[in-house]
Parts: sequence; structure tokens; C-alpha cells
Amino acid sequence: MSVRLIVRTFSEFCITVGALIVLFVVYVLFWTGVRAAGAAEDQIGTLRDQWTRGKASASGAPVPSVPAGPSSSPTAAPEPAPAASYRDGKPFAMLYIPRFGKGWEWPVLENTEAGTLQTGIGHYSGTARLGERGNFALAGHRRTYGDPFKDFPKLRPGDAVLLTDGTTWFTYRVDKKPYRTVPSDIGVIDPVPRKSGFDGPGRYLTLTTCEPEWGSSHRLIAWAYLDATQPVTDGRPAAFHS
Repeated sequence: MSVRLIVRTFSEFCITVGALIVLFVVYVLFWTGVRAAGAAEDQIGTLRDQWTRGKASASGAPVPSVPAGPSSSPTAAPEPAPAASYRDGKPFAMLYIPRFGKGWEWPVLENTEAGTLQTGIGHYSGTARLGERGNFALAGHRRTYGDPFKDFPKLRPGDAVLLTDGTTWFTYRVDKKPYRTVPSDIGVIDPVPRKSGFDGPGRYLTLTTCEPEWGSSHRLIAWAYLDATQPVTDGRPAAFHS
């Protein structure tokens, strides 16, 4: 085999590999986002249709007299009435984080499996229900599939995290800047999340995503506490503008 043939064959191989790399980058950076946006819109449409028909799987009655602050005593407010279980892989709430932009909204679905996180934000099965005592824990992609938590490091103490189940608005407040840990640190989603600084039972929210931005060797965690609730009939909470 001549040197010229070897060089030409190697050059063609490099061009082919380069083209495949470009296609892969386009898929990761663009196409997964397009698919996620379409899937999320479908989930949002499903939720709104359910709520319009009055058939939403509500997370329970509004929590009355929620005390402001990072923790509350076990008798601070009565528990919501029992409600139907969240349906595996199905949407049950909407999540809004004003810090991430005016139009930022994502559906929340039950479980954190790979397929679920490609269509929205996942709820860790077995953690508290929305608004209930304990730790309502969620996970979302930092990058790819719509980049929902791309701006996660921008979260600051006092930032509002708002959720609705179609009947009630729940306003949580971020307690401190995001915390970096490893994937095996499952204590971050305990009922009283470990290392959160919360010192007793309360109604908490945990947000989790990958760290670094394009990797998964670590996790970023943000903890929040339930600050207020109100019926959806009262309109959007003022926290949307805070």
C-alpha cells in the first residue's frame, strides 16, 4: 500500500469522525432541547386540561397559617387531608423560579428516571408531597434536554420557588446559596435534609442538579422552606415579582 493511499484513507477517516462528532454535538446541544421543549409543552398541556376539567390530582388542601421561617414546630399547622398518590411518570404540578427568567416554567412529574427527566422536573418518589411536612425533593437536568437548571448557581437566599397543583400556590424561599456534594450523599433529601441547617421538622423543598455544568461527578443542592400558600383563585402570588 502506497503512502499516498494511507494518507488519503486516514484523512477520510478523520473527516468521517469529525462529521460524527459535529452531529453528536448538534444532537446534545440542540436536538435534545427541541425534544424536551416539545415534551414539556405536552405535559403542561395535559396538566392545564386536567385542571380546567377539575380532575387534577391535587396535593391536598391548602396549608393554613404557614409560619414564615426556615423551620416550624410539629404542631405549627395541621396536615393536609389525604390525597390520591401521584401517578408514576405523570405530571402533577408546575414549577416557576423567577430568578431563572420571566418565562421559566417546567412541569413536575413523579419519579426521577432518565425518561422522566427528559420531559420535565422529577419528584423523588418517597419524599414529601407538595406542601406537606417533610422534604419535597426535585431533580432536573443542568444541561441538555432543555437545560432547565442551567442557571442553578445563580440561586440566592430569599429567592422564591413557586409551585402550583392547580388548586393552591405554594411559595418556598431559598435558605442559602447552592451546596456542592457527591451523588452518594442521599441525606440531602432526608425529611430534615442533612447539612441544610434546618434544625427540626418543617415543610421543606430540595432542588438537585448535576455539577459541573457538563458533568455529573457531583451534585448542586438548593434548600428552601415553605413560606406561604394561597388559592389559585386569588391569582399569582406577589413572589413572582419579588
